Amino acid sequence: MVSQHGILYAVHLITNQFGNLVAKVCECLLRNGALTLQAIVRRTELSPAKVRNCLLVLIQHNCAQAFILEESVSGEDAGEPGKALTQYIALFVNILHRVRFSKFMDVVSKELGGSCGELFRGLLEHGRLTVKQIVDRAGANAKESTNTVQEDLGKLVMAHYVECCPAPEPLVPPPDADTKKRAKSSKVMVEPLTLEQRVMAVAMPSAMRRFSFVPNADQVADDQQNVNQPPSKDVGEKRKLHDLESDTALEEEVECNWRANFEELLRRLRHKTCVDTIKVRFDDAAATVLSAMLEASRAEEDKVKTANSDFTKITEAAQSEEIESIVLKRFGETAYKIFRLLFRAGCLMETDKIADRIFAEKKETSKTLFKMWQDGYLLMEVLNLPPDKREGPDKQKFDRLRNVRLLIHSSLMKLDDAIMLFHDF
Repeated sequence: MVSQHGILYAVHLITNQFGNLVAKVCECLLRNGALTLQAIVRRTELSPAKVRNCLLVLIQHNCAQAFILEESVSGEDAGEPGKALTQYIALFVNILHRVRFSKFMDVVSKELGGSCGELFRGLLEHGRLTVKQIVDRAGANAKESTNTVQEDLGKLVMAHYVECCPAPEPLVPPPDADTKKRAKSSKVMVEPLTLEQRVMAVAMPSAMRRFSFVPNADQVADDQQNVNQPPSKDVGEKRKLHDLESDTALEEEVECNWRANFEELLRRLRHKTCVDTIKVRFDDAAATVLSAMLEASRAEEDKVKTANSDFTKITEAAQSEEIESIVLKRFGETAYKIFRLLFRAGCLMETDKIADRIFAEKKETSKTLFKMWQDGYLLMEVLNLPPDKREGPDKQKFDRLRNVRLLIHSSLMKLDDAIMLFHDF
């Protein structure tokens, strides 16, 4: 469930990049979940044509996904997709990724070079492109040959920075079917998938097709200008719906547009954060070893439970340092010591004990605690207990209830690095 602050931030990003109408439709989806076209029209009070155009913009830029629930296709309608109920859902995480485009560009350019970075920039700017559109754009901007563009695109796909787009309107099975399959295969309690996760799991193509790109040399030879045909003719002409009866191998290419793979890019940023954290806490040698380990175990990372890996400890350490840095800049050194003490102790502490532990005067400590509490960084609970409850075996329990309890209350960080650290990593 997206928080109110998260919705406001996402709507702000969409407004700045696509305007008020698109943002209005996006906000409607974020606040209400999956909706049909008619439901969006009712809630936004926009015309169906305007809503449809806004949805196309969101889908083109990977901020929304259309899908059909299997339970809505039943009886006589089962064999007639035209009568199925298409719904739309906003992809909150992908909206946040739009702030990180410069970081993604930096990752790609440093690893694969400037020409790959420029080609990747086109995918970030336009959301989804056919191979023909990628070639046309590269030829218009840099007068590059089709051979060079194909090679660069192949490098991006091989590195998993670019992927084949998900299916436009996947048929999503009911959640009960997935739950039963997982229950039979494992006795471990598995948290049910959200609707967004279920939709994207069905929509994404297989790994082989998702990262499969084979240049077509014959078509390159047919082109005599800088603006050439795409590696596969069918890819560039998929919307014209002709020449699709060629051979089976080309049929799969017909349906494939290309887009940036945020999942892999975020993985690289997560690895960089972990390596930088280890470098600061230990030394360059330890960071080099961790970097090599992460690169070697990249293929197996998804199969390992994050909760049982070292990623959690490293990320928690980075989170702690990020919060402490914010507290230090906002409230000063005394507040920093208080926050660090409470965060690391992981338990409730009385004001007097806090003052003693940080070697500060009680008056200054109380003043700082009150200021942090006012700004939402601490939650203060004061209980006036009857005298008979203050003695006996429950004394320690009631004493703890009088203490100041630490609460990480800030729901939105100004820096996107902090958002990634707490939301995505």
